[in-house]
Amino acid sequence: MEPPTLVRSVDVFRAPLARRSRSQGEIGAFFEPSGVAVVGGTDRLGTVGRAVLENLAAFPGPVHVVHPTQTTVMGRPAVPRFADLPDGLDVAVIATPAASVPGLVREAGARGIGSVIVISAGFKEAGEAGKALERETLEAAREVGVRLIGPNCLGVMSPHSGFNATFATAMAGTGHVAFLSQSGALCTALLDWSLRENVGFSAFVSLGSMSDVGWGELLRYFADDPATHSIVCYLESVGDAAAFVSAAQAAAASKPVIALKVGRTEAASRAAASHTGAMTGSDAVLEAAFRRAGVLRVETIGELFNVAEALAKQPIPCGSRLAILTNAGGPGALSTDLLVRSGGRLAEVSPETMSALNAFLPGPWSHGNPVDILGDSDAERYARAASLLLADPANDGLLVILTPQHMTDPASVAQRIAEVARTSEKTVLTSWMGGRVVTAGREVLNAAGIPTFDYPDAAARAFVRMSQAAGRPAEDGAGRRDAREEIPAGAEAQVEAIIAAVRQDGRTLMTEVESKRVLAAYGIPVCETRAAATAEEAVAAAEALGFPVAVKLLSKTVTHKSDVGGVRLGIMGVDAVRAAFRQIRESVEGCVGPGAFDGVTVQPMVPPGGHELILGSTVDPQFGPVMMFGSGGKWVEVYRDTALELPPLGGDLARRWRERTLVNRALQGLRGERAVDFDFLDGLLSRFAALVCRHRRIAEVEINPLLAAPGRILALDGRVVLHGSAIADEDLPRPALGVGCW
Repeated sequence: MEPPTLVRSVDVFRAPLARRSRSQGEIGAFFEPSGVAVVGGTDRLGTVGRAVLENLAAFPGPVHVVHPTQTTVMGRPAVPRFADLPDGLDVAVIATPAASVPGLVREAGARGIGSVIVISAGFKEAGEAGKALERETLEAAREVGVRLIGPNCLGVMSPHSGFNATFATAMAGTGHVAFLSQSGALCTALLDWSLRENVGFSAFVSLGSMSDVGWGELLRYFADDPATHSIVCYLESVGDAAAFVSAAQAAAASKPVIALKVGRTEAASRAAASHTGAMTGSDAVLEAAFRRAGVLRVETIGELFNVAEALAKQPIPCGSRLAILTNAGGPGALSTDLLVRSGGRLAEVSPETMSALNAFLPGPWSHGNPVDILGDSDAERYARAASLLLADPANDGLLVILTPQHMTDPASVAQRIAEVARTSEKTVLTSWMGGRVVTAGREVLNAAGIPTFDYPDAAARAFVRMSQAAGRPAEDGAGRRDAREEIPAGAEAQVEAIIAAVRQDGRTLMTEVESKRVLAAYGIPVCETRAAATAEEAVAAAEALGFPVAVKLLSKTVTHKSDVGGVRLGIMGVDAVRAAFRQIRESVEGCVGPGAFDGVTVQPMVPPGGHELILGSTVDPQFGPVMMFGSGGKWVEVYRDTALELPPLGGDLARRWRERTLVNRALQGLRGERAVDFDFLDGLLSRFAALVCRHRRIAEVEINPLLAAPGRILALDGRVVLHGSAIADEDLPRPALGVGCW
């Protein structure tokens, strides 16, 4: 079957179809091979090897088969060993039992074939033996300088090159969307759907187990590929997080990157010594990484397909203002609801357009957006209204909705809408609602390169996603602030000395006094805190600081002081200090034993007023240090008004992070209150990011509460936890952004 031809390309990206040149060692051979060798090819019907050979029938280069006994397979020349293959082959496709794969990879490399697609299954998905076999395969590839895609994958399809090394049922149509997926089954489903909807692709890549070539290299390749205008990804795992984030940043700087990531359940059951650790689930961290990289995340497979179709067929809108043209009020209202809830805007109709519409539409039309032109609308009425709306500068795109009415011919309307759409540079989406009656109209629209959706709300959401993708550059930290200029001299050496002393003591948990010294070293104001091992030392500290004071547990093992009765506030007078010392000791010893009591700390009571914030950091297994900021205090896990970010922070990233919280509005001052010093707060956030970035031995930091009031920002409590000695320095987690953290 001939691949479908797209009538309308993505107009905002008019790049030529010439592919980029590639040098030896790049992964470009997978998508522009000179010649192909197939291992496992066979004449037998119903086999993967035969399907691969059938799909390679249209490949313009030489295709040879490695087969132990036959001299030809399906008309292709066959040889018994890689060593017998002719020159000029640079890609091998392996579809043989898993146990044979390591040896075949070595043979391919020895013959000078540097790129291998392993379709074979039976590796890490098959248990421990399979994991060992996958490690052996990767070791073999590295020994001979071979790059691998797979194993356990559908294969690779590059429509512009005529290369289809998969066992799918057909070749995708040529287009400008690269689809990358860890699910081969999703690839085949999307392929079948794309042929029906006339959606084209620059590449189809099934990553499989991703043992070698992963997201990072693929994103970088397609970021530079002139035939690719957008990248759509289905992820089951991230793999090398640093490579993923840096490559996604590079790609999103020039073209939309859309991702569906499965496995959204938070890893909240993971043991953690802080609120930050408990509230920072892996999916929330991934969301923060996507935002930082400029990746737009979608929620469902249906939405992934919808956005892929819209990006493949239509120009990306310059904004989120949508005009809606319909012959029924209900669908218009439905699409408006989801448009606004998804972050889009219902466009105004300019006075000039309103006047022109009034000149020919029946009197009862809606006189606003959505433009309801009534149920008896014919093709000409649709076309005139659509032409006026597309010419109106007050919107960025048009959604045309048709419901089947006796007076309306869906195919004729579709033909006229297609003609009008060709005259405009704007995004045009459609929803021909219904079944058999509207089928011919949908076919007309698909052939014209205009997406048509079963339901108008899905079309409205796809429009918003397109506009979000267009306006989503990576948050690279460009801007005025540079935290390096604000970090006090000697901060790094001071903190390393404190860390060394705690480790020498055989501990991972710092006391409150030690934790506050760490924070103060990086210019984070802390409430003055004095340690007291006896009641009389506590009295002396209180008298020096001045009443009232707070008396709190000092412990090298207890994390949450209030959980064991370790906090007494508003203490007045020396007798009350002695009583507080005694009560805290008795409470702690009753809860966790005498070894947990190392004395108390004494702090001045801070005048009332201000907002309690939380600022913390923990370590994600994939992305390394991740930070949390938002509403704090004892209700932090109830309100959950927090935002996550990855370090380091430069430019205006601290401000953007802060603005993602609800408490930010309160910090601006309500009902006559003055705002907090945002310049100082943003600088504090940047310095905190530098702290967790520079000192990789730190596992968790938490400031709760961080009191913020006009003219005063102060850490009232602080906690620092270190990685244990079992983790060697070279194995400590690194920041996913991989920038060295100054």
